Amino acid sequence: MADNSNRLADDAGRADGPGCPVTRRSTSRGFTLLEIVLVMAIIALATVLAAAAMTGGFKGMQLKASAKEIASNLRYTRTQAIATGQPQRFVIDPVKHVWQAPNAHHGSIPDKLAIEFTGAREAQVKGAPSSQGAIEFFPDGAATGGRIRLTAGTAAWDIDVAWLTGQVKVRQGIAKP
Repeated sequence: MADNSNRLADDAGRADGPGCPVTRRSTSRGFTLLEIVLVMAIIALATVLAAAAMTGGFKGMQLKASAKEIASNLRYTRTQAIATGQPQRFVIDPVKHVWQAPNAHHGSIPDKLAIEFTGAREAQVKGAPSSQGAIEFFPDGAATGGRIRLTAGTAAWDIDVAWLTGQVKVRQGIAKP
């Protein structure tokens, strides 16, 4: 037993057992802060490029954002008709790339996007240019119905308004070649 304690005492200064002394290393292992930041920047850039590619590029993101904005204002117009008890109109001019909702809500659509409007003739704005179209919402929530299609290249988004319920739906469409 005394023999074992001497062996343990002899090995105390060694790293890997007998015959391997512990030495200090002059170089340290690890990464510098600059290397870590550089790798994080590369990962962020790859993520942005992948997201842009999956959504049809930046035009595709602009297309989707415009479709959601128009749908939101169509819903707002419907809500105003129900709340006030008075018919309300959402007017769109595909040639000028502008739209208008009640209570001075208005906006524009980027010129890069093509716009098609299909709606009821009865809802057209009297005295307005023939390029303008309108969707009218009634106090019971119903509407004249219609479709607004936004396209950019081969990507398209449809904003549909049901005539019976006034429900507004946004869905990805197929662009015409």
